[in-house]
Amino acid sequence: MMREFGLAFNRHFEKWMFIIIPGSLVLGFIFADQLQSFIPFVPYLFAYVTLTMAIGCGLGQLRVVMKRPGIMALTFLIAHVLSPLVAYGLGILAFGADSPYVVGLVLFTIIPIGVSTVLWVGMSGGSVPLMLAMVVLDSALSPLVVPAGIQLFFKSAVEVEAGPIVLDLLVIIVLPTIIGVALNQFSRGRIQHAVAPYTSPLSKLCFVAVVSLNASAIAPHLDKLKQDMAVLVPLVILLVGLCYAFGYIGTASLRNDEQQITVSYATGMRNISLGIVLALGYFSPLAAVPVVLSILIQQPLATLHHYVLQKLNKGKGGESAATHVR
Repeated sequence: MMREFGLAFNRHFEKWMFIIIPGSLVLGFIFADQLQSFIPFVPYLFAYVTLTMAIGCGLGQLRVVMKRPGIMALTFLIAHVLSPLVAYGLGILAFGADSPYVVGLVLFTIIPIGVSTVLWVGMSGGSVPLMLAMVVLDSALSPLVVPAGIQLFFKSAVEVEAGPIVLDLLVIIVLPTIIGVALNQFSRGRIQHAVAPYTSPLSKLCFVAVVSLNASAIAPHLDKLKQDMAVLVPLVILLVGLCYAFGYIGTASLRNDEQQITVSYATGMRNISLGIVLALGYFSPLAAVPVVLSILIQQPLATLHHYVLQKLNKGKGGESAATHVR
């Protein structure tokens, strides 16, 4: 009975995720005072979310990516080079080079690909194995990519030591990823089917908790934001939308719908909870605001992107997205 309940919970959560996640953010603001004392648990909750994701990926799926180094390199180039450059430029134009909002905008683009991309890629007709493997690899590379990106764009303008960031990323991303992949490999892939009805619902609840707790950490600074929202909200919407577009347009020359769909979600959706953890832990609380806003924007835009992809596929006379899932 618990198994059926867990599977049903997962289905309903994924169906209404674009409402649940922003709702969790709002609840975090409303109950900020009550949640403040639980904020130190965020890294551990996030580590569990990462572990659950990694259990679904074995060495075989990682080999799939290694056989497609070109598409992987192109994805990471768009996601972590082109997008940060655009974020930096937009941030400077809107707020000036010294604004903490610029740090937040760039941080959004250099954090790893989001776990929820796997869900959207599956629904839209992309390659689920390729997406899952890229999420794992991008997460594993984050201790190198994130500090290097911050140093490249801000250098001495942002006083933060790379060492603690790397250590945190190793604990909350890399170590759970290694354990998850190892469990998948040793069980020959059977562990995910066996534990998913129990671990996945708990992972979803942990994800909701991470979002709410991080929102509660930002709540005391809301008064400072009111005058900036009229500019910041449209800017974040534009940036997130451009990230989706860069992935789709940047792979048009491949003439492969499956890869185009996969990359567009990979470049558009980021591991926002990790971004908030890093922003609040190492930068000004205001630097976390663009990352928090992207929670409200990323999932609704994923829904819109899914709708546009279906229209484009119909326009090409393609099959329905469901027949493409591998």
